Amino acid sequence: MSTPILVVDDSPMARKMLIKALPASWDVEITQASNGQEALAAYQAGRADVMFLDLQMPEMDGYTVLEHLRKADLNTFVIVVSADVQPLAQERVKQLGALAFIKKPVNAGEIEAVLKQYGVAL
Repeated sequence: MSTPILVVDDSPMARKMLIKALPASWDVEITQASNGQEALAAYQAGRADVMFLDLQMPEMDGYTVLEHLRKADLNTFVIVVSADVQPLAQERVKQLGALAFIKKPVNAGEIEAVLKQYGVAL
């Protein structure tokens, strides 16, 4: 059975690069969102067992998405993927419930290591 994956980034190129970096052996069904509102809608539609989430987006940023997920006690593995590598940003997203923080540009080996660390079936 395919794992529903949600890739959230306002940049189509960044989404494409992240999708290409996912493990080839991973049986996934990928949904894409370009902002936080689309991400929450996709999550509510059951399309996000694992969410790769950018922080800086129009309409609703990644921090706000994490706050909504946390307040509603929604259950998904959230991996933040961002160019904002400041320690304060990394600490904040983990406090909001993100499992991991991966810096852009993404690295396939790092994605696979994070997925294995949290027991996500590949």
